[in-house]
Amino acid sequence: MILLAVLFLCFISSYSASVKGHTTGLSLNNDRLYKLTYSTEVLLDRGKGKLQDSVGYRISSNVDVALLWRNPDGDDDQLIQITIKDVNVENVNQQRGEKSIFKGKSPSKIMGKENLEALQRPTLLHLIHGKVKEFYSYQNEAVAIENIKRGLASLFQTQLSSGTTNEVDISGNCKVTYQAHQDKVVKIKALDSCKIARSGFTTPNQVLGVSSKATSVTTYKIEDSFVIAVLAEETHNFGLNFLQTIKGKIVSKQKLELKTTEAGPRLMSGKQAAAIIKAVDSKYTAIPIVGQVFQSQCKGCPSLSELWQSTRKYLQPDNLSKAEAVRNFLAFIQHLRTAKKEEILQILKMENKEVLPQLVDAVTSAQTSDSLEAILDFLDFKSDSSIILQERFLYACGFASHPNEELLRALISKFKGSIGSSDIRETVMIIIGTLVRKLCQNEGCKLKAVVEAKKLILGGLEKAEKKEDTRMYLLALKNALLPEGIPSLLKYAEAGEGPISHLAATALQRYDLPFITDEVKKTLNRIYHQNRKVHEKTVRTAAAAIILNNNPSYMDVKNILLSIGELPQEMNKYMLAIVQDILRFEMPASKIVRRVLKEMVAHNYDRFSRSGSSSAYTGYIERSPRSASTYSLDILYSGSGILRRSNLNIFQYIGKAGLHGSQVVIEAQGLEALIAATPDEGEENLDSYAGMSAILFDVQLRPVTFFNGYSDLMSKMLSASGDPISVVKGLILLIDHSQELQLQSGLKANIEVQGGLAIDISGAMEFSLWYRESKTRVKNRVTVVITTDITVDSSFVKAGLETSTETEAGLEFISTVQFSQYPFLVCMQMDKDEAPFRQFEKKYERLSTGRGYVSQKRKESVLAGCEFPLHQENSEMCKVVFAPQLDSTSSGWF
Repeated sequence: MILLAVLFLCFISSYSASVKGHTTGLSLNNDRLYKLTYSTEVLLDRGKGKLQDSVGYRISSNVDVALLWRNPDGDDDQLIQITIKDVNVENVNQQRGEKSIFKGKSPSKIMGKENLEALQRPTLLHLIHGKVKEFYSYQNEAVAIENIKRGLASLFQTQLSSGTTNEVDISGNCKVTYQAHQDKVVKIKALDSCKIARSGFTTPNQVLGVSSKATSVTTYKIEDSFVIAVLAEETHNFGLNFLQTIKGKIVSKQKLELKTTEAGPRLMSGKQAAAIIKAVDSKYTAIPIVGQVFQSQCKGCPSLSELWQSTRKYLQPDNLSKAEAVRNFLAFIQHLRTAKKEEILQILKMENKEVLPQLVDAVTSAQTSDSLEAILDFLDFKSDSSIILQERFLYACGFASHPNEELLRALISKFKGSIGSSDIRETVMIIIGTLVRKLCQNEGCKLKAVVEAKKLILGGLEKAEKKEDTRMYLLALKNALLPEGIPSLLKYAEAGEGPISHLAATALQRYDLPFITDEVKKTLNRIYHQNRKVHEKTVRTAAAAIILNNNPSYMDVKNILLSIGELPQEMNKYMLAIVQDILRFEMPASKIVRRVLKEMVAHNYDRFSRSGSSSAYTGYIERSPRSASTYSLDILYSGSGILRRSNLNIFQYIGKAGLHGSQVVIEAQGLEALIAATPDEGEENLDSYAGMSAILFDVQLRPVTFFNGYSDLMSKMLSASGDPISVVKGLILLIDHSQELQLQSGLKANIEVQGGLAIDISGAMEFSLWYRESKTRVKNRVTVVITTDITVDSSFVKAGLETSTETEAGLEFISTVQFSQYPFLVCMQMDKDEAPFRQFEKKYERLSTGRGYVSQKRKESVLAGCEFPLHQENSEMCKVVFAPQLDSTSSGWF
């Protein structure tokens, strides 16, 4: 009895997890014709879900389905015929009315006669246990039409019992989960698991990247082991991580309903499906059920040179601060990606020197094999006559959104070859380091070119004899962030001299927490506390910053706090400001610092009342629950009041992901002799020097020298114009996301998100003996444009949604020091200019014949300028005012 009860429960469990009647897949009755209606529609919008704000179209038809053959050895082996009839194409949004692009157009006019005939030719589907064994159609049919047939045929693949499995259909090889009920089956397809060959790439950095979410749910209503209704809905949502207003949504629906059944073709006899297919029509051929790639032909499109002629006027040097320049830069990159090497090389050779740097930016940013070959053929690295073009090419390589091994191999080859300029040789190696890091982040650390580049950097650093070569390899390592390079960085930080020691220490600052081990901290503590040798203030403070920012121990913090009061006067003030900034900004080390401060020996008036002008401050540019933009400024002076180092940083965070947006460091040393002052300890023999170093979007750039040596200083003081020196200037492709989607309806969707900017970072250091005053100035000027383009294409009709967001912003930092007396007077200011903020939206539906509908919107506002606090006495966050100025909307024919 117990055994019978167990068997009964198992039977009931199996029954409840499957549809009544059949336990594998759909089953058609013999000699019956199933007449159904079918429609597939697609909608595009900005994620609002309102029909009136969407664009799209619907393809509808009648469908006849009949069973041609059933394997006599098994009911679950079937061959069915699917025929599409009475096709119609229309708007989903019926409010379009007279503006509908389909009004007055027959299906043959919309699709083309050949396409319509192909769509209405029957297809054969071989099903075994409800799963597609083979899909048969005719040769030489348009791929886009075959895909629509595949989308319909894939709906007939199902199982009538619950479970999870892998299926191959139009979407590829996908993981699917079935939930079976008494008269219904729900099929959930995990679209992110689908394996299908499609082009695409994205920016690996999460802050600049695009997040997407896709879902697919198909509901089957079953009666007598066949469908009476199928409803499938597939959605794709995407959004730019750091700017949530930039988003979009694609909704694709399929609906299949049984209307009636009638007498159909008689069942064909035979044991093999192949023989039956041949008997039906020998022209049938097996083709993959997986969707295939197709490209719509561009009719009457201009050539690359014609496009360049209409683009180049926007890229004149005087126009680069305008959003139009960046917009046209992004658009031209898209055209370059489909161009051949010869076309690209032709326009490079014909362009003049004023616009050529911007063209080099665009060609390099295209990141195709043809564009790389063209630019390498065009640039002559053996000559020093085109340094500006070579540098623009190299920096565009460094900012590449999806670099490949081919690009790294090309730069390694250039480095090993003859290079006319030593500055360009240094820049090549610095960018090699950047590409190594980016490829490693994309699981490419074992690529042959990456392995070779690692050996080149580490081996070159070990064998370097000249200071210039040592600096070059350290800068490359600062970009590459190789874990195996940490011992070399520690060696140079502790045993190196002057700028080399400081560079090695700042390279260590860029490593993540897991790499700053206890052994690393031991060396950094020796540097800060000068256990083995005397170090410059810049090196000691960099070592302290690494310790405090990477999970310091109780004794690490206590020893640093106890050192305050025993340091040179300005360094005392600087370290005190660093500690106070950690506490005020609630940095990770703040908890351990508060614990140590409970000890009176560390926290007392004598230690915390040190005077001086050095400072450190961190604040928010913008803050929300999911993201934050921060800035930090720390300034270290020498005891005589001359700037030793200023360090301005901007970071962007999304959750735990971060992006080092920019860093501008101005350094000076050995200037005390000019005012007859005494150098600080450890800095008595430093040469006169001033320069600037910058990091931009996680890429360390080649440092710029203002002057080097006493004679160079005096000549530049006598001839100085006060004009700033540019650190980086050009057009940068910063956000680059391209995604091709195979919708399960058979339509093709594309998502393109691009973000570009025109940037100019410059800096200057002025020094006046007469007025006993020094001034440093850093200016950032940026124009940003972010565009999105979502399209759904059936080859004969296309719907699209284009958006553009743009702004032009400026940020300037000025520090003035008067050292005629002590304590010297310091004035610091950081201002953000008023910035326009513009948004554009364009929605369209267009037939392949050219007829179309378009709707456009425009919105403008102004982000008010403001002054940021730079010291703890004035810590109110800069307020940004958002003031709408103008909205406009238009729609019509084109």
